[in-house]
Amino acid sequence: MTGTRAGFVALAGRPNAGKSTLVNRVVGDKVAIVSDKPQTTRREIRGIATGDDWQLVLVDLPGVQRPRDAMTERMQHRVEHALRDADAILFMLNGAQRIGPGDRYIARAIRSSGVPTVTVVNKVDKLRRAETAAALTAAVGLDVPGDIFPISAKSGDGVDPLVEHLVGLLPEGPWLYPPEDSSDQPEHVQIAELVREQVLRRTREELPHAVEVEVTSVAERDTGVLWVEASIWAESESQKGILIGGRGGMVKAVGTAAREQIETVLDRRVHLELRVRVRRDWRADDALLDRLGIE
Repeated sequence: MTGTRAGFVALAGRPNAGKSTLVNRVVGDKVAIVSDKPQTTRREIRGIATGDDWQLVLVDLPGVQRPRDAMTERMQHRVEHALRDADAILFMLNGAQRIGPGDRYIARAIRSSGVPTVTVVNKVDKLRRAETAAALTAAVGLDVPGDIFPISAKSGDGVDPLVEHLVGLLPEGPWLYPPEDSSDQPEHVQIAELVREQVLRRTREELPHAVEVEVTSVAERDTGVLWVEASIWAESESQKGILIGGRGGMVKAVGTAAREQIETVLDRRVHLELRVRVRRDWRADDALLDRLGIE
């Protein structure tokens, strides 16, 4: 195809800046789970948006953070690798928060990358005009090359001009994925993430960080129903008890909500079986991390 533009845009930012919400907004489909808890995004997720003569592949990256274990070390390496290989970088700031050390760390990494960059000040729907102006001024102070856009990924305000600008940064070339695709995630990973999203919505404190989901079996039955079996991994028996809940109430609620989401995303009937399992220090278990696809 001639006269087209296509490329990868890596989204970098601190945890909870709104990167996943923006990816879903631009793509027009749910390709990344969303939560207000840090460390929601653990894998590199690609959301694909295709226009008449362009294809924008948004690479939703884990929030940049100081590595604390084998898992977060892998996540940080993935961020650094993706920033080097991208055609452009979208640096996202949470406009409702002050600029912090994490933002300055990312800004330094972006400046040294030499990759074309756009800075986004997100969540302006929560700010008064003077607060938005102050957030934009703080963004300028980070000295990151490229334009700055105030947006609300949640409401969509300012997103269309941002997309138009990003397309202009892409190299000319053929589309990288079929135009009907919205993501390149394997089905089992997509299902696991939708289950984990429901766990995140129902737990607090340290438990969300200690939980991961592994899909162990996906099979289509003669009835056309997709039969899914998955394990929810925790790090202790006490965490397992919380995840199961009284009379199994918690795991049942997670399963019901996750099944509804999976059916919506996959557009088919699903039967979901969940099992809560314990593996101590799984975040330091390289073999399990490999199997979970956290690279």
